[in-house]
Amino acid sequence: MNPAFSVIFLTTLSGAGQGLLLALYGAEVAARLDVIDAPAHRDFYALGSLVAVGLAGLGLVASFFHLGRPGRAWRSVAMWRTSWLSREVIALPAFMAATALYGLAHYLGGRGTIAIGLAATVMCIALFVCTGMIYACIRFLQEWSSPLTVVNFFVLGTASGLTLAAAFSARTAPALARDFATIALLTTFAGLCTRSMSLVRNARLRRRSTIQTAIGIRHPQIRQKSQGAMGGSFNTREFFHGKSLAFVRHVKWAFLLTAFAIPLVLLYVAGARASAPGLSSAFAIQLLGLMAERWYFFAEAKHPQNLYYQAIS
Repeated sequence: MNPAFSVIFLTTLSGAGQGLLLALYGAEVAARLDVIDAPAHRDFYALGSLVAVGLAGLGLVASFFHLGRPGRAWRSVAMWRTSWLSREVIALPAFMAATALYGLAHYLGGRGTIAIGLAATVMCIALFVCTGMIYACIRFLQEWSSPLTVVNFFVLGTASGLTLAAAFSARTAPALARDFATIALLTTFAGLCTRSMSLVRNARLRRRSTIQTAIGIRHPQIRQKSQGAMGGSFNTREFFHGKSLAFVRHVKWAFLLTAFAIPLVLLYVAGARASAPGLSSAFAIQLLGLMAERWYFFAEAKHPQNLYYQAIS
């Protein structure tokens, strides 16, 4: 598939905001249960919620660049009964509204924040599921058609949000920075495991569609010499990334390094000292790595229609 950068920005930025909300609400619940000390900064939760809403908002703005006619975006909610995309369009603003209300409640004194935070958490998880299912429900794209797709959207988004929470708390609530960094480290490692599982699974896939099934001829030796057109077309632009196999492999190793390996080291080293610059660097590098991971996620999926367009004479 041809990766759309608007969708890459939407899913990575929104995922980080969702993970940050989960970190903030988890910290509040833990503080209410006396598991951790409450943050000394009065507006810790309000500022954190504002950042989460801002990230989700940036992702929402980026998504409009993927639309042919942005003025008709409101129509995307019409098929909510059957379309995961429509459900995502509903869940994202609902998550932003609940998170904004959560931050506002903290800013105004903290009444009812547990209930509001729970509602925001439910919206957050629903948004993760809707986003993941947009791709996991497409059965003919075998690389995506797996529960691991939804799991990875949730774990990777949560990992980036927790890394952001560690960097944010290092500046606003240093007592929480080590705890956030530790949980972010564990979640990032979990993301490395689940993403590696999907890479291994996809490398071992047996294709349901082949060039023989594409043209209805069962001969064992068939090679395509021409795509039947003199140049590119909508099909070649929208369903194939146009990069070499070597480039795609380099992107894979790049995201494994920047989304997981380097952040793990930085979280371990900077987290032990609650270093704001180190934790901020971990988040910035991880976010760039997750953008590369999301590019690879789209590029890795092989649309069956490309069997007709493998070569240009």
